[in-house]
Amino acid sequence: MGDCWLKCNLCAKTAPLDTMKGKCECGGTLLVEYDLEKVKTTFTPENLQHRLHNMWRYHDLLPVRNEASRISLGEGCTPLLRMNAAEAHLPLKELWIKREDQNPTGSFKARGMSMAVSLLHERGISKAAVNSNGNAASALAAYAARAGIEAYVFVPMDCPPLIVEECMQYGAHTCLVDGLIHDAGRIVEEGKAEQHWFNVGTLKEPGRVEGKKTMGLELAEQFGWRLPDVIVYPTGGGSGVIGIWKAFRELREMGLIQGEVPRFVSVQEEGCKPIVDHFEELAAVRHGRVHSPAESEVTSKPTGMRVPSPPDPQLLVSILREMNGTAVAVTSEEIEDAAKRLGAWGISAAPEGAATWAGLIRLCDEGSIHSEDRVVLFNTAHALKYLQVSTPNPMHIVKDYPEWRTLIR
Repeated sequence: MGDCWLKCNLCAKTAPLDTMKGKCECGGTLLVEYDLEKVKTTFTPENLQHRLHNMWRYHDLLPVRNEASRISLGEGCTPLLRMNAAEAHLPLKELWIKREDQNPTGSFKARGMSMAVSLLHERGISKAAVNSNGNAASALAAYAARAGIEAYVFVPMDCPPLIVEECMQYGAHTCLVDGLIHDAGRIVEEGKAEQHWFNVGTLKEPGRVEGKKTMGLELAEQFGWRLPDVIVYPTGGGSGVIGIWKAFRELREMGLIQGEVPRFVSVQEEGCKPIVDHFEELAAVRHGRVHSPAESEVTSKPTGMRVPSPPDPQLLVSILREMNGTAVAVTSEEIEDAAKRLGAWGISAAPEGAATWAGLIRLCDEGSIHSEDRVVLFNTAHALKYLQVSTPNPMHIVKDYPEWRTLIR
């Protein structure tokens, strides 16, 4: 299978990378595996000092093998800033914020789409589609344009208008969907056979997790190969959680990091918190209690955290348990207050990033943060993407694939 291949997280079945699948027949998630004994001969702190400052500096642990196939807009190597002013008011040792808003297209989605589009480009695939709450759509649009790949993006009709405009500016075929992200995903799946596009939705292929994995590799390098104590991360579909966990696992296997892994905290918004519900349900079962969260209407705002049906919630919860972490839900009001607070310190935080501050305050109030903890918040997108402006025209609103199909005839 060469030096990298796919392996199911449930049944351990393997498959060649070229299958480009995200799911195993058993229902598990397929993740890229590497010959780490080979990788560690070149992936060393000393070698990294002489490499370019973007995410491709970690090419030994990435699945694109042809350097000419790398589709890059300069993603990665984002700032890690010490929040000294905030530390004075919190019961912790150090507070840092990872500024993923500084990526191309203004969000961490640039990392995943750089990798996914590079894998498509390496295999001569010329058409790609994605369902998204917004930032993954604009990232696909940008990287597909860079690669000369035709992009189709399907976003909920309440997607922030500036992100919709961004997709159109990059030349993507852009469509609003009367529904949520999973409704948009159904349109993408239903259109695959006729349109021959490749679905780069969350966990539909192996590249996006690997691109987001570079956040974990980068964080370890920025901290001098000693990990922080707590990571607070906004969670929707969960590929970022999987990627960062995978990065730490691989670094540990290669002997580059030691000691305890960070306590990982997933933050969601009240009104759409499936990971919080799954986590609490499992905790209740483990303690012999019955906990069945009631089905409720999705009422959270249109952000990347609004994913009612994550593709692999069991894997996400198992990662949180393995990393001695938890999942918390915060209100929209707490998120808005947090965005203002971060803005007062010069940080432009989208709702997802602001949610990490709100989550941190909740943890501090609960006594879950300790005086010796070094904490990292991930600000995953820029606030300007969420400015309230009118939706650009022309724009079609559809409910299903057949309806969308009639628009292109």
